[in-house]
Amino acid sequence: MRAVSYDAYAPDNSRLSCGDLPDPRVGPGQVLVRVRAAGVNPVDWKVMAGGLDGMLLGVFPVIPGWDVAGEVVGAGPDTPEFSVGDEVMAYARKDVVRDGTFAELVAVAAVHCARKPAALDWTQAGGLPLAGMTALRCLDRLAVGERDVLLIHGASGGVGGFAVQIARERGVRIIGTCSERNLEYVQGLGAEPVVYGDGLADRVREMIPDGVTAVADFAGGQLETTLAVLAKGGRHVSVADPSVEEHGGAWVWVRPDGAKLAELADLAERGALTVEVAETFPLERVGEAFDASRSSHTRGKLVVTP
Repeated sequence: MRAVSYDAYAPDNSRLSCGDLPDPRVGPGQVLVRVRAAGVNPVDWKVMAGGLDGMLLGVFPVIPGWDVAGEVVGAGPDTPEFSVGDEVMAYARKDVVRDGTFAELVAVAAVHCARKPAALDWTQAGGLPLAGMTALRCLDRLAVGERDVLLIHGASGGVGGFAVQIARERGVRIIGTCSERNLEYVQGLGAEPVVYGDGLADRVREMIPDGVTAVADFAGGQLETTLAVLAKGGRHVSVADPSVEEHGGAWVWVRPDGAKLAELADLAERGALTVEVAETFPLERVGEAFDASRSSHTRGKLVVTP
């Protein structure tokens, strides 16, 4: 199969290459998926830089990528959940960093898969799993509901955009930070937009004088603002800043979970959740996709299409 890989950690794209690699082995409880689309996430190039080496074992050559949408073309023993021809999507992170989704084929645990919703095309489905499930896990940790006012840092990004839509479906009032060019976009998702940067805490306090009851940080570097606008007894989480744990918050990591992914699929089928795809890239241009992700200015999702 054709795949993108790197043979050593690097802070840039210098070790990336695209070529032929052996087809993946398919073990018990796994399905073999022909990749139609695979979302790009910041963790992909952070892992490539060695940033998670103390947490996850990397075995070279590494095929990056943790998101996938595609067709089941084979299955290992004892895999009754899916059949050849089924259209699925998954957050396909494994315990060992090696066999990722920026390839023509990938083996995925069946319990990590959900059926692709017909409401999403391949690129949308490929961009949903990791970011969508991160947003869902954060909102579940915050336990937000109709009585809450939620501040989302980074509301126009991949995770933030999903969080706005999920929180909107739960009846939450949402304040979403973004750049000036994305104000209309964030408002369209269902949030009250506010420009990030200097004076953000004052702007939020003008909107919510008594403070917000919950904060989800998808941008990082926002702890001071979070604490300044959080009402007494409020809850806060971050996916980018572990120091929130020292201030009563939770640092959230998402787990592969087909059942939770199916919840997002149901929202999509009901028209309550859509996926903004910013740009697609063939395998040969994964480096460009990483560069675009590093810029932190992308609205929506970047997707690789083998």
